[in-house]
Amino acid sequence: MKNHETSIIHPSSKIDDSVEIGPYCIIGEDVEILQGTKLLSHVVIKGPTVIGANNIFYQFSTIGEDTPDKKFKGEKTKLEIGNNNIFREGVTVHRGTIQDKGITEIGSDNLFMAYSHIAHDCIVGNHNVFANNAGIAGHVCVSNNITIGALVTVHQFCKLGDYSFIGMNTSINMDIPAYVKVAADPARVIGLNTVGMTRNNIPDSSISLIKKAYKLVYRKQLKIDQAIKKIKDLNENDDPYLNSFVKSIEVSKRGILR
Repeated sequence: MKNHETSIIHPSSKIDDSVEIGPYCIIGEDVEILQGTKLLSHVVIKGPTVIGANNIFYQFSTIGEDTPDKKFKGEKTKLEIGNNNIFREGVTVHRGTIQDKGITEIGSDNLFMAYSHIAHDCIVGNHNVFANNAGIAGHVCVSNNITIGALVTVHQFCKLGDYSFIGMNTSINMDIPAYVKVAADPARVIGLNTVGMTRNNIPDSSISLIKKAYKLVYRKQLKIDQAIKKIKDLNENDDPYLNSFVKSIEVSKRGILR
C-alpha cells in the first residue's frame, strides 16, 4: 500500500497492498478497499464501507458518511461500491438507514462529476454519468446507462429506467421509464434517448419497437394498463429491450412521468 505520511488510516481497515492513498486522506473504522483503487488527496471514507477494484477518488470527496436523515440514530449501516468508478471533486455518498435495507449500493463503471450527491439507501447501477451538482435523494433507484445532467434533483423513492436521459437543471418527482428523455423544471417528457440507444448498439429493430411503444404510452391518450397490453401485443419475438421498457413502467410505485 502506498500511503502518504499525512493520511490517517484506522487499524481495523482492510486495504489491498496495491491501493494508493495520497496526502491528507482519512479512512475510518470498518473500511475495506480492494486492489488498484486510488485516493488522490483529502478523501474521507467512513465505514462500514466496501470499495471494489480500480476506483478513483478525487480531492474532498466524502464517502460512506452518516446520513443527515433525522431518523438515523447512529446504526451500523453500510455502503458498497463496485469497480472502475470515478468520484470527482467534492462528491458525497451516504450509507443506508435501517428504515430501508440498511445499505447504499453503487455498481461499476460510473462517473460522478464534481459535487454530485448520492443519498442514503440509493441503488445506482452501472455505466451511469452524474454531471456536476446532480443530486439524488434517499431511496432513489438509478438503473444502467443513464446520463443525469448538471444541477438535476431527484425526489425520494423515484426510479430512473435504463438508458434514460435527464437534461440539465431538471427536477424529477415521478419515475422515468427506460429510454425516455426528460428536461425542464418541473420535468417534462421530451422524447426518446435515441442517441443513447444507438451509441450503445441497441439493434434498429428494437429501437423501432420502442418508438411504437413510446407512442402508445405518450401519444395515444391511453390508460397505462391499456398501453401496456398493446405493447405486449407488439412484442411477438420477446424483444429484451422492449421488455425493459415495459418492466420499468410496471414496477413503478410513484407513477411514471407523462
